[in-house]
Amino acid sequence: MSRRARTLIPGVVILAILIILAVTLPVPYVVLSPGPTLNTLGTYETPKGTRDVITITGREPNKTEGNLNLTTVQSTIGRISAFQALMGWIRHDEVVVPRETIYPPGVSQKDVDRQDAQDFTDSQNSAIAAAFCELGYPRGFGVLAVSSEVKPKGALEVGDQLLTVAGEPVSDLQSLLKVEQKHKAGETVDVGIKRLGEPMTVSVVLNPPAGSGTNPTIGIVPGQTCFATYMVTLGLNNSIGGPSAGLMFALGIMDKVGDQNITSGRFIAGTGTIDPSGKVGPIGGIQLKMIAARRAGATVFLAPVSNCADVRGNIPRGLEVVKVSTLHGAITDLEQIKSGQHPAGCG
Repeated sequence: MSRRARTLIPGVVILAILIILAVTLPVPYVVLSPGPTLNTLGTYETPKGTRDVITITGREPNKTEGNLNLTTVQSTIGRISAFQALMGWIRHDEVVVPRETIYPPGVSQKDVDRQDAQDFTDSQNSAIAAAFCELGYPRGFGVLAVSSEVKPKGALEVGDQLLTVAGEPVSDLQSLLKVEQKHKAGETVDVGIKRLGEPMTVSVVLNPPAGSGTNPTIGIVPGQTCFATYMVTLGLNNSIGGPSAGLMFALGIMDKVGDQNITSGRFIAGTGTIDPSGKVGPIGGIQLKMIAARRAGATVFLAPVSNCADVRGNIPRGLEVVKVSTLHGAITDLEQIKSGQHPAGCG
């Protein structure tokens, strides 16, 4: 064997070892990439068949056109290799982040998934409340979310208007707390409500105090909201997680039951949390969501104003980004687009 060969062989072996390590050695990172976009005016597939993303019960929904797509970000599952992380850093449509930013130390993936699912459910409930209020339905004090601890199950539902508890009127959080503190956990109290406009009374077993509280509770998240005489059901509960679909759900509801044609046939996508008052909040991964929207065919993208710093310099070609801070503002902006105007972006 020549001296040159003897010199090269160790180098080749070392290089091979490094390549094997790069391909197999796990690193504490996660790769994020554009996820699927879903039309809130459309349908989705379930094991039992095709269903509407937004279902209206109790009145005939509008015929809709165009798209109002929510957008998502997907992440790698399990550990990734150094090579996968390197490829993620190189690609323009992927982001590599420390694993602990997605899965904090001491928190299991199951815990993260459970919280994402709860956030998604809460965002759906807030979207319904925000849409009803923007549509001008009567305001009042009611059920924004229901705990799994409500007994009996189903006694109270999201959208119920609270009238009385144990025979005493309740019209805000303070009056509800005042009534609850007069009773003990385990007691059964009658709760007077309006459900879809119809008065009724249900019996509820009081739960032990929640968290650091001292009052027993009827097992709900109460608050000021608005009430319609029909029911809105939002699908996708097991498909995606997190709170960022709230804005697009609210717009989809309004297009299905309001008197405005929100899209006029356009392909509109967007993202943003929403609270029952209609305020739009920031989300994560907006650069990837814009890429996902444009790939799906969107020409207009609604972005929370508080995400504008992340939007600047990252807008895909052919996508008009409109900054929004409220549901009402988003509707106004989309009306301007229909008339050929260009609402303010993040520039």
